[in-house]
Amino acid sequence: MGFKVGIIGCGSITKMRHAPEYTANPYVDEIVFYDRNLDRSQAMAELFGGSVAQSVDELFDDPSIVAISDCSSNEHHHLFSTQALLSGKHVLCEKPISLTVENGREILAAQKKSGKKLMVDHNQRFTRAHQKAREIIASGELGKVLTFRTAFGHSGPEAWGINKTKSTWFFKKERSGFGVGGDLGIHKIDLLHYLLDDEIVQVSAFQGALHKVDENGQPIEVCDNLVCSLATRKGRIGNAAFSWTYYGEEDNSTIVYCEKGIMKIYHNEQYQLEIIMQSGEKINYELEAIQTNDNQTKSGVIDAFIDSIRLDQEPIVTGEDALKSLKVILGIMEAAETKQVITIEKESFFYK
Repeated sequence: MGFKVGIIGCGSITKMRHAPEYTANPYVDEIVFYDRNLDRSQAMAELFGGSVAQSVDELFDDPSIVAISDCSSNEHHHLFSTQALLSGKHVLCEKPISLTVENGREILAAQKKSGKKLMVDHNQRFTRAHQKAREIIASGELGKVLTFRTAFGHSGPEAWGINKTKSTWFFKKERSGFGVGGDLGIHKIDLLHYLLDDEIVQVSAFQGALHKVDENGQPIEVCDNLVCSLATRKGRIGNAAFSWTYYGEEDNSTIVYCEKGIMKIYHNEQYQLEIIMQSGEKINYELEAIQTNDNQTKSGVIDAFIDSIRLDQEPIVTGEDALKSLKVILGIMEAAETKQVITIEKESFFYK
């Protein structure tokens, strides 16, 4: 007997990732879709098979639904994920976990109270190249990590969103919160924490709405570019660039500079991971192609979520991990606004 799962919000992320990956998972039997626009949830149910909930409470009140994907827009995560956990469901929440630390803590407290699994969709942890890179760094064969640089950019959410227009919610401050920072930046912050087994503790940044305009032709209310400097608890320093204006090619690359050599991730189409030793020796790994907006490969997120429930294991990305990344992004936004270096306060994860 397989699991029955619910999905809240039927936009692009549901259509491209959650629904197809649940459908492909051998342990999932049925999907129930909910969206405040009934025609959207009906379209998903027709596309993937499954049923439609008329209200979100219908999902929470259905005792046969084991798990819920919260694919609502950013400002609703704390409402839906909290309610889902407290109604006894395991939850996979889209990123960022919330728009504020307080709301993030609310979700974590609900998870603790319910004892259910909470996983957050920071999907960069699931690519083979990133997992292999983490292993190599941890092994110490390249010596200590000294510095790093990372980028995540593409031509913008209006090319990806469900309505493919400049009215996308990603451009609205009250719904998206941090613009490109919350869309792409937070993924890379989580990746740096994971790759380096470290935490970012100080940040400085510049941001701008350099090019994107909304449906009225006005500059958007959130940043389309964000460039920052980062310092970690273990003393590494590096930089990061996040952009919605990389017109021509997506960039999802990271370079880690170590004592004995360099590691390049997603710099080369053929070799997703390249190691260049100080001696000049090169080691290339051909692992897999990364997902881009134009090339949707299976992310592995849904499989990992279902496995964490089935095997009763801690999810690969916990609520605590997600809250740490959120705090860094909030710090970066503050640094860009105030033109100051911001220190990220350490979170204590003791919830009543």
